[in-house]
Amino acid sequence: MTSKKVQNITIGAIFVAILIIQSFVPYLGYIRILPALPSITIIPLTVAIAGGLLGTGFGTAMGLVWGVLSLILAYTQPGDMVSLMLFQNPFIAIVPRVAAGFAGGMISLAAKEESRRQKTFIFGLSGLAVSLINTLLVITLTSLFFANNPAALLHNLGQSTSQAPLIWILLVALGMNGVVEAIFTGVVTPIIVMPLRRFLSKKSR
Repeated sequence: MTSKKVQNITIGAIFVAILIIQSFVPYLGYIRILPALPSITIIPLTVAIAGGLLGTGFGTAMGLVWGVLSLILAYTQPGDMVSLMLFQNPFIAIVPRVAAGFAGGMISLAAKEESRRQKTFIFGLSGLAVSLINTLLVITLTSLFFANNPAALLHNLGQSTSQAPLIWILLVALGMNGVVEAIFTGVVTPIIVMPLRRFLSKKSR
């Protein structure tokens, strides 16, 4: 096994460990702002960094790990009724996370080593995409799965008397979390990824 493969396996194990810690240790990966709504999560940052460091496959794999951990968390430690109802569904828990990790890794491939400004933009866009794609797909899949019986979900969102379409209610209720997550992830991703890529590049020479 080459040193590059050993390095990648080591980095992968570290990222999996980070995701597990963020998922199950309170306030490290999920920060609760409003009791009735899902937490704001900084885990998209971890997935965006993974994709930025080692590309699409690695970002997708970390997205899958995140999704599986979300599913396990919903069954073992649900923080609120909305998270319980959403993320006990494997499609809602896993598909958005995998898609977000894939997209983040794909965008990161466009970063060129010779342009610092371009890399900053690309990695920032990657972080933004990971967070927004996850949020929008969670909202879209939730609206599809609850389209025929939205009453219970709407009740837990405090919108039981609303006549608006479910997807619009979800955009309003969950959109604020999504915007905060996306801005945070988009800003911080290049700050972390760029020096780490330089370090790993020197190590692999």
